[in-house]
Amino acid sequence: MLEVLSVGPMLSVQDQGRQGYRRSGVSPSGPMDPPSLALANRLCGNPDRAAALEFAVLGGKFRAERPLRIAVTGGDCDLRLGTTAVAVNETHRLEAGETLSIGALRGTAWGYLALSGGIDTPLVLGARATHLRFGLGGLEGRVLKPGDRLPLGPETGPGPLLRPAIPPAVATADTPIRLVLGPQDAHFAPEVLDLLTSEPFVVSAKRDRMAAVLDGPNLPAIGGHDIISDGAVPGAIQVPGSGKATVLMAECQTTGGYPKIATVISADLPRLAQFPTGTAFRFAVVDRNTAEQAARAQATALQALLDGLQVKPGGTLTSEYLLSRDLVGGIYDPEAVIPQKP
Repeated sequence: MLEVLSVGPMLSVQDQGRQGYRRSGVSPSGPMDPPSLALANRLCGNPDRAAALEFAVLGGKFRAERPLRIAVTGGDCDLRLGTTAVAVNETHRLEAGETLSIGALRGTAWGYLALSGGIDTPLVLGARATHLRFGLGGLEGRVLKPGDRLPLGPETGPGPLLRPAIPPAVATADTPIRLVLGPQDAHFAPEVLDLLTSEPFVVSAKRDRMAAVLDGPNLPAIGGHDIISDGAVPGAIQVPGSGKATVLMAECQTTGGYPKIATVISADLPRLAQFPTGTAFRFAVVDRNTAEQAARAQATALQALLDGLQVKPGGTLTSEYLLSRDLVGGIYDPEAVIPQKP
């Protein structure tokens, strides 16, 4: 069991999310920053679909009943095992009864805590992800609170302590967030569409796992802001009657009755989700082909990051880990490297 001693905002159980239920009105939920969750799980030797904890800004304090490997990802923060400060984006050993403390994130909004064996709450519609709007999954479908006790999956062994060969990139607003116009961009005049790229936008405090309201230029729609409800996906930028751009996030509704002026591409949505409140940034319009290429490039880069994890100096090497690696560096012909007798 993992005992929750104190919590920050929006602490919940998340995995990759539940798929195949949009037709029933249930969105996948899942992490706000999927690459960070994937890294946390891989550092702990967990399957990709293992459940972990997601928190907003501040993590909290935890204690486990058994020794664990743990990793915190998503952004830099004060991370401590007992009183010892340790680094994020690395595997650490948490001893039974030892306190794990996760402080406030610096420069990002969402963090992840993975533990070896994963969080073993019951599957609901094929996933453990908490859907807070519907009260599904996780622990009773809600955010966690002090005193909660979370079941853990079976430990797979001591495992190695790992870290990335190159630290993962931190989400910044140095480059624009890319988007594809539509599907209802025809509801907006050309001069309004131009505002998307000619003016900055700011992440407002009106944000949660469902959506983020942006401060910036008003985006009036031709003929009003009501349309016949149609499909909505994470990344869609709805514009309600207020004229404020609203970016749908992981826990968004499956349909909506406001025009969607554009859609943030999937490769850039985690970065936008990670911007702290008050971050100013710009949009850039790209075509569908560019968006698809960016998605493939992101997937390739993430896989390289995960496959390139290295054992930390002093970290334990296990036979299982060694057998999983290509220890000969791509050399499969011994005669090519071993001198032959004359």
